Parts: sequence; C-alpha cells; structure tokens
Amino acid sequence: MSFANPDDASLRALLDRVRTIAVIGLSPQPARPSYRVAQAMQRYGYRIVPVRPLVDEVLGEKAYASLADIPFAVDLVDVFRAAEHVPAIVEQCLALHLSAIWIQEGIIHEDAALRAQAGDMNVVMDRCLLKEYVRLKTE
Repeated sequence: MSFANPDDASLRALLDRVRTIAVIGLSPQPARPSYRVAQAMQRYGYRIVPVRPLVDEVLGEKAYASLADIPFAVDLVDVFRAAEHVPAIVEQCLALHLSAIWIQEGIIHEDAALRAQAGDMNVVMDRCLLKEYVRLKTE
C-alpha cells in the first residue's frame, strides 16, 4: 500500500476546520521557512503554537517543548523536522488522539504517514501548508 495525499475538496475541508496549528520545529529566525509559513498562516487567522524546546516564544505565542506540553486542543500538527523524526512525532500525535498532521514539503516518511492514516488521522505529506492554503483558499 502506498501513501496518497487527500484530494483538493478534503484539503479545503481540513483548512476550514482547523483553527489552531501546532508547528513542530518552528524557528524563531524570520529567514527560516518554518517562520515564514507560520507567520503567513497567523496572518490568515490561524492560531500558531510553536513546539520547540529551549525557545520561550515565537510570533508572539508561548512555545512548548513538546506536543504533550500544550494545555489546550490543537487541530493540526505542522511538521518542520527531518524525515527521521516523523515516526516519533506520529506516535506522539496518536497517543494524544490528534486528528491531523501536515508534513511539510520535502519531508517524506511513507511508513509514518501510513501509520498515522491507520490511526484515523488526516495526513498531508510533502506539501507546503502555505502554498496549499493560497492555492485552495484564495482563488
């Protein structure tokens, strides 16, 4: 079995449903892609929750060391970490009963994506959240 991303209608529905996005690996450096994507999504009205150890705050939001440390519900986990970290992130998401994970463009771990799908998660992989938002929601 091979992984397939959701179709455009499903992606639109996901983007409509999401309000709070936990961004794993969100850099405090404005030049980094994670910062630029999160900042743009914040401007589009989403609440951004930085998940990065050793950082207090990014984009005016309190940062958390791990997903388990976030004391409120998140609708989507956006991953800006290398592919070798994705299986552990998926396991955290499944343990916390999170419903959706977005694995950013250039990050591919098919086994982890299939594991997340098998755990009833919505999964998008190797796509940029911002590019897809602009393509699907600002047409």
